[in-house]
Amino acid sequence: MTFVPPLRDLTLGELLKETASKFPDQDAVVYVDRDYRLTWQQFDELTDELAKGLMALGIQKGEKVAVWATNVPFWVALMFATAKMGAVLLTVNTAYKRNELKYLLTNSDADNIFIINGFRDSDYIEILYDLAPELRNMQRGAIRSETFPHLKRVCFLGVEKHRGMYSIPEIIGLARTVTDEELKARQATFNCHDVVNMQYTSGTTGFPKGVMLSHHNILNNGYSIGQRQRFTNKDKLLIHVPLFHCFGCVLGVMACLNHGTTMVFTEVFDPVKSMMSIEQEKCTAVYGVPTMFIAMLEHPLFPKFDFSSLRTGIMAGSVCPVQTMRQVTEKMYMKQITSVYDLTESSPGMTQSDVDDPYHYRVESVGKAFPHVEVKVLDPETNEEVERGKQGEVCCRGYNAMKGYYKNPEATAKCIDADGWLHSGDLGVMDENGFVVITGRIKDMIIRGGENIYPREIEEFLYTMPGIADVQVAGVPSRKYGEEVGAFIILRKDVEMAPEDVKDFCRGQIAWHKIPKYIAFVEEFPLTTSGKVQKYKLRELAGKLFPEAMR
Repeated sequence: MTFVPPLRDLTLGELLKETASKFPDQDAVVYVDRDYRLTWQQFDELTDELAKGLMALGIQKGEKVAVWATNVPFWVALMFATAKMGAVLLTVNTAYKRNELKYLLTNSDADNIFIINGFRDSDYIEILYDLAPELRNMQRGAIRSETFPHLKRVCFLGVEKHRGMYSIPEIIGLARTVTDEELKARQATFNCHDVVNMQYTSGTTGFPKGVMLSHHNILNNGYSIGQRQRFTNKDKLLIHVPLFHCFGCVLGVMACLNHGTTMVFTEVFDPVKSMMSIEQEKCTAVYGVPTMFIAMLEHPLFPKFDFSSLRTGIMAGSVCPVQTMRQVTEKMYMKQITSVYDLTESSPGMTQSDVDDPYHYRVESVGKAFPHVEVKVLDPETNEEVERGKQGEVCCRGYNAMKGYYKNPEATAKCIDADGWLHSGDLGVMDENGFVVITGRIKDMIIRGGENIYPREIEEFLYTMPGIADVQVAGVPSRKYGEEVGAFIILRKDVEMAPEDVKDFCRGQIAWHKIPKYIAFVEEFPLTTSGKVQKYKLRELAGKLFPEAMR
């Protein structure tokens, strides 16, 4: 019988100290494209200094520190600095636009935010100045914003100086005003069961909600994720998935921290930079959603790179095509590739295949439940467990269940029932050996290339467009992304509108990946006898209206 180690009651800071003491001179953080690398000891020391700098700014235990940035070097440092001094890291999707940022900062009661210049066509600094114009004229650290009454400080996650913001060098410079004893005293005021991370997700219903995760949640989940891949201090993992998502900061960073594995980052995904990083650092593992692996496999330069150092990794985030899994196994040498079933609400891993599992299980299932986690398939109507081989809702119970949705006990109660079962909203089948296959969704969620998109959020926004009488948003099957966003619109009488008009209305207001790619103007929606829109029929209709999506 396989030995199952007990759960560990450590904070993220304590685990980092432990890893740094075991492997002080081994690389912890590497960026190939800018020749940036830190050993575990250097990384531990940097995060201590940054933690003291945050305390010097006046950040208190429990304050929320939002980070709106790509995978820049100081992102992961901020993750551990906040953990070491008792703050809560609030991750912000890099694709967010003005409306989404306003919603998140307001709903979360964010006290602080760290930003970079921008990403793609979004200028983060101008968006923030637009939402909080007081920032241009008020003293740093003394912001009084009408839009964001909780916001106290704005910082730049880099060396540049901007009006109303602290830069990273300035914050680290302030660290000398806080002693090591004061940092230790702060650490004595919180423990591993306190919230350390908050991530916004659409969950199973409604608008995005703040999922509260503890040190205990993500630290132990990270251990199991790394163990299923047999990570050691000899491994190097390429992390080109975004850090704002659990895929990056838990499946990636926390798995590495638990096993002393080197983290090799790219700031954003670029197939050539990724392949270059794998070859140059001799990475042994790489993560990605299917579209990332496809982008590398189909790139003209793919044959020029050496992937022979690879052995394992994770393909997850959306339905993983079996053919793509097989190509990665054969052409990228990832004979031990695994797949994870995850939800932000479950910290995020619920099941994962193991490197020693039979090949067909690793490419066709999402594996078995993690140690210390129960997974059952329940009848959505009766909540009774179904027979093995029968379809039902995949649910879990264990240490990995979130602490709850921020300021939303009603939604929390809908997600986690009275018996402690976390309901995923996803349909699946468990076989006689405990392996799970995800077969569909109860909820209306669209998953586009690993990004969760809730239709209601887009519908509510489109309702504000003059000329639209009613709108329903549903997933359109896509060969490349799994699903794309489709909008089915009923226009007001005598109104004419083109699909491009709708897209123009969305641009700059909602994230690019939420803008409907496929738009159909219809006379009516398919309804149940009780008058409820049948979204699954809209998905079926989309397949007929937009066959090009599957090419």
